[in-house]
Amino acid sequence: MQRGVATFTLDWGKCPPWLFRRMVSLGREMTQVLIAEYGPDEFVKRLADPVWFQSLGTVLAFDWNASGLTTILTAALKESIRGQERDLGVFICGGKGKTSRKTPDEITDWGQRLSLPGEKTENLVYNSKMSAKVDSSLIQDGYQIYHHSFIFSRNGAWAVVQQGMNTDDQTARRYHWFSDDIKDLIVEPHKGIASQRISSLNDTLNMSSKKSDKNRQISTELVNSNFKTVMKDIEILRRHSSDLSKMISYRENNGDTTTLASLARKEFKTHPVMAEDFGKSKYLERILNKLTDEKPKNYEELVATKGVGPKTIRALSLVSEIIYGADASYEDPARYSFAHGGKDATPYPVDKETYDQTICVLQEAVKKTKINTLDKEKIHCRLDKAKG
Repeated sequence: MQRGVATFTLDWGKCPPWLFRRMVSLGREMTQVLIAEYGPDEFVKRLADPVWFQSLGTVLAFDWNASGLTTILTAALKESIRGQERDLGVFICGGKGKTSRKTPDEITDWGQRLSLPGEKTENLVYNSKMSAKVDSSLIQDGYQIYHHSFIFSRNGAWAVVQQGMNTDDQTARRYHWFSDDIKDLIVEPHKGIASQRISSLNDTLNMSSKKSDKNRQISTELVNSNFKTVMKDIEILRRHSSDLSKMISYRENNGDTTTLASLARKEFKTHPVMAEDFGKSKYLERILNKLTDEKPKNYEELVATKGVGPKTIRALSLVSEIIYGADASYEDPARYSFAHGGKDATPYPVDKETYDQTICVLQEAVKKTKINTLDKEKIHCRLDKAKG
């Protein structure tokens, strides 16, 4: 799988009770068969695969391109294994809205019930929190995280499935993580699929991109200096951000396409600094004061600091870029079309081998489930149609 993000239409309705009950029942059968066939670690890995996750949701009869597939599928799977977690070796924590904020407590509870070493449980909680922070603060793409599920096995494999919403264009975006694929929690940690909608405006601050390496380095160095130094730089942006915007507009209106030498950016007219509110922010100043006092050793520690959020990350990033010339990435991390590619080879050809393999595995799993023949035939028809 390539790295990326999936985008779906935003649902406002509720899943009918009859459908949810059916998804729980079928989800229980599918989960038991898949774990018996491949083991709990592989099951977690498959849920971390956006294509597999999407396919499983479709098998369980939810709309393939609806945001509700994420929330309802994870809720159905969580309910389907309730009381059988120990036997299956798989544990699902978190969910939608307020339930997502209970994820750390649920992980801790399972750690105690399973008598896991304290360090292992703390590490799982940390990974859950950091994945949420990365997708809400380091990837500022206009999607607010409202769903977070953390799935782990007794052996320590873990996955994150979380989703954000953009109420302006009525879409939702899903982010997938898998433990074995992560070398760094900060730098491009996602396991992803394609997006139906990709922004081409260079307006997404992506501090998890490798292209933001220098910016992350300077941001860390800034908070390892002192509070007065950081605030001096912030004040420069506060005083001159509107002046920079006026200067660029003036040059463009008068046929001058050159940019300020220190910025060297043609696209600076759409730069987030132009829309940034550089008014006095006591909260931002308190967080910056805290960071300069604690002096995080690296960018991960900076991000993990309590209270650090999107505005803090953005402020440090803009100072690093505008004043110190350390570019950040503004490319949307969503790179590819949905699932296995497009039939017209846009943006890349369909991966028929992976596509067919996914369908075949699901077909075999359905055959082994203990559901009635009519339901099996319906599912096989949907899979056969997909295989086309």
